[in-house]
Amino acid sequence: MLKKITAALLMSISAAVFAAPMSSQSVLVVEDETGKVLVEKNATAVVPIASLTKLMTAMVVLDSKLDMQEQISIDRDDVDTLKHSTSRVPVGATISRGEALQLALMSSDNRAAASLSRTFPGGPAAFKAAVDAKIKQLGMHSTRIDEPTGLSPHNTSNAADLVKMAAAAAKYPEIRRMSTDTEEVMTMKGRKVEYHNTNRLVGAKGWDIGLSKTGYTEEAGRCLIMRISEAGRNATLVLLNASGNSARLMDALNIRRLLAGDTAPKVMKASGPRKKAARTSSERRRRRT
Repeated sequence: MLKKITAALLMSISAAVFAAPMSSQSVLVVEDETGKVLVEKNATAVVPIASLTKLMTAMVVLDSKLDMQEQISIDRDDVDTLKHSTSRVPVGATISRGEALQLALMSSDNRAAASLSRTFPGGPAAFKAAVDAKIKQLGMHSTRIDEPTGLSPHNTSNAADLVKMAAAAAKYPEIRRMSTDTEEVMTMKGRKVEYHNTNRLVGAKGWDIGLSKTGYTEEAGRCLIMRISEAGRNATLVLLNASGNSARLMDALNIRRLLAGDTAPKVMKASGPRKKAARTSSERRRRRT
């Protein structure tokens, strides 16, 4: 499957693509069965990928065959000191490795993701080596991942590589299930806490989503990976650097309409990098997902 995708990308990446206009700065939509490129915009531009990183984190953890029932204590080393993002997983909480994985995928929790790297056999250095090996295995030649959460702007890739990552992640039943769970109640330090999926389309009427991951940092903008089914067609979409949640959701809706044959074809031209609007200090403190 990965070979089909790679071959299709090489043949189609520079061709004019007809689709509804996309506001995300990088877009790639690939038909799963054939590897045919349906929509392409700046698909080779290397940019920060924010929490899309967590799909790679999940694959590396699952590849290690670690005990998912083993208890992990969240400690201060898991707290985000780079972006100072918030988390609803308190320091001192003890959860299973499987619960940490679910929170990383479903709720994009950064402390949960950090704990998976910290408790990896050999620690963060060994985790980073495993990530590098996985990147090489998948042929993601334009990808660099330095840490497990996506908070670092040095975690970079392009839409073409991320389609490969999504195809690989979709082979893991745990990732498909956890990333498309709508909500989960977990016990944190004796208290029941309800967590939700960061992708509001998961569980929404009319959406058939087989894989999902959102991402956001100031550098990356709003990002999204999904595998969707519509009108008997299965496709993987990657949206990078949308200006806001509404823009990201509208792009996803336009892609769904395209799959259903509802969108009138228009020539889409690649555009340059989006200028970042100034953000207030309160906006910068918002949780990165």
